[in-house]
Amino acid sequence: MSLLRKRNRRKKPATTRRFTLPALDWRRLGTAAGAIAALGLLAMMISSGLDQPVRRIVLEGPFQRVSAVEVEQVVRGSLRGGFVTANLEQLRAAIEGMAWVDRARVQRRWPDAIVVGVVEQQAAARWGDDGLLNTRGELFVSGARYLPPELPRLDGPPGTEAVVAQRYLAVQGRLLDQGLRLSALRLDPRGAWEMELTNGVTVRLGRNQVDQRTDRFIRVAAQVIAGRAADIGYVDMRYSNGFSIGWRDGAGPEQDRAAATPSTEEPDSDA
Repeated sequence: MSLLRKRNRRKKPATTRRFTLPALDWRRLGTAAGAIAALGLLAMMISSGLDQPVRRIVLEGPFQRVSAVEVEQVVRGSLRGGFVTANLEQLRAAIEGMAWVDRARVQRRWPDAIVVGVVEQQAAARWGDDGLLNTRGELFVSGARYLPPELPRLDGPPGTEAVVAQRYLAVQGRLLDQGLRLSALRLDPRGAWEMELTNGVTVRLGRNQVDQRTDRFIRVAAQVIAGRAADIGYVDMRYSNGFSIGWRDGAGPEQDRAAATPSTEEPDSDA
């Protein structure tokens, strides 16, 4: 009997969930769209009313290397649109493209002015015959008519400005501790380094083990040449042990030369 009842039980039909989208109120939707369009039209009307011509260019310095007149000319030549629609980023890029300009700030000043602030480049070194490097080792002037003579001169193949500048900064501080100062640092196309001190002595470092040779010069050779710089033409550090000194016009007695030249070997062939 129980088996019969089980067979007669009806299976419940599977239920399915129906998802219905909410009914759209097209009247409200049309009202919202109309409101947005009206706001856009109102914004355009306000913008066009406020977008008056730019009548004033206000320059904020100080200006030492950069000409304020030239900055204003660049701004006026690059200005497109009015007070509201002027592209300030485009103006800033045009100003920063000028020589001696490091950074520029461009703002609007109600009701009709564009305010320009300029930060000038700081020259840290000369580059070659007519270039200038900033404090980041970037070449920011080439073909310069005037180079400040008090700046050190750095030289190297194109594209090595930052590398040479970094070595200059690393060495200069250590030389100052020894009472010495760099006037020039050169990297030739072969990759060989050479320093020139303000006392007229040239230091040949070569291509290999440049850091170790520089360290050896500062620790040992700088003390040896102290007080004799006027008689010394160069110091050659391109030896595996020691260094050699080149005297000016035969200056320096034979015994001094021997004492100041601890290495009698030839410079390394791949130096």
